[in-house]
Amino acid sequence: MQDHGNAVLTGLPVYMSRRLQSVLNAAARLIFGLRRSDHVSDALISLHWLRIPQRIKFKVAVLTYKVLHGCASSYLGPFVRVADLPSRRALRSANTSRLIQPQSNRSTVGDRAFPVAGPQVWNSLPPEVTSAPSLDTFRRRLKTHLFTVSYSNIQLS
Repeated sequence: MQDHGNAVLTGLPVYMSRRLQSVLNAAARLIFGLRRSDHVSDALISLHWLRIPQRIKFKVAVLTYKVLHGCASSYLGPFVRVADLPSRRALRSANTSRLIQPQSNRSTVGDRAFPVAGPQVWNSLPPEVTSAPSLDTFRRRLKTHLFTVSYSNIQLS
């Protein structure tokens, strides 16, 4: 059974994201026996848990990787790569793994659709992540990248 549930959370309103994050924080506090007033960031780092926005990006990026490599349901794809455009063949950008992001009519619903959100998340990733040769390597590099982004303001030991 495949897990596509978190991809639906793309474009989640901030107040809902905060509620989900508070549930994640409560779970970390329970595991470490922390009080509600204690900071939970160190616990989240120890558990190697991503924050909610990064967890959503992780799921969308993994699903996009699977679509690009033919490992996902056919109704989710196909995406068009920038390099696949005839006008790009002679340019240096032809070597890129960027995807074309289709325009959406509605900023609230349309931007949450996978054909829009997938390329948006994919294009925000560094090339060393998107060029991974296998799904396992991609997931490892992606989580490391998102973990660094998520906790960049905290000194990681």
